[in-house]
Amino acid sequence: MSLKDQITEDMKTAMRAKDSERLGTIRLLTAAMKQKEVDERVELDDAMVIAIVDKLVKQRKDSIEAFTKAARQDLVDKETAEMAVLQAYLPARLSAEEVAAEVKAIVAELGAKGPGDMGKVMGAVKARLAGKADMGAVSAAVKAALAA
Repeated sequence: MSLKDQITEDMKTAMRAKDSERLGTIRLLTAAMKQKEVDERVELDDAMVIAIVDKLVKQRKDSIEAFTKAARQDLVDKETAEMAVLQAYLPARLSAEEVAAEVKAIVAELGAKGPGDMGKVMGAVKARLAGKADMGAVSAAVKAALAA
């Protein structure tokens, strides 16, 4: 079963269970998926769905940070709950050590040296680690590997 089908089934289950918070979050996700399909006239595969979920999780993290600064605990709780539902659709994340090892391997494969090769390395890393790691952490690991 594809990830898209799994999300649709989870939406039906949430409807039957009358779980309004979960249902709202899943509907938000399906709306983002449909928007991508309509805008780009494509059929989404699992990698594209993971990219959409990743983007929505990042938005939630940014919102949580902003709401925390504004002392709005009610909104922080809502965003945290939404983020938990969305993260269930992401594959297991790599640890910092695994990301660093992958980055070092890619840098060695490409023969990259110095910060000037950052774009080339990031392109290869994104292709290999998309959806498996936080790209902020990956970027930091690439900078560290190229500086060494």
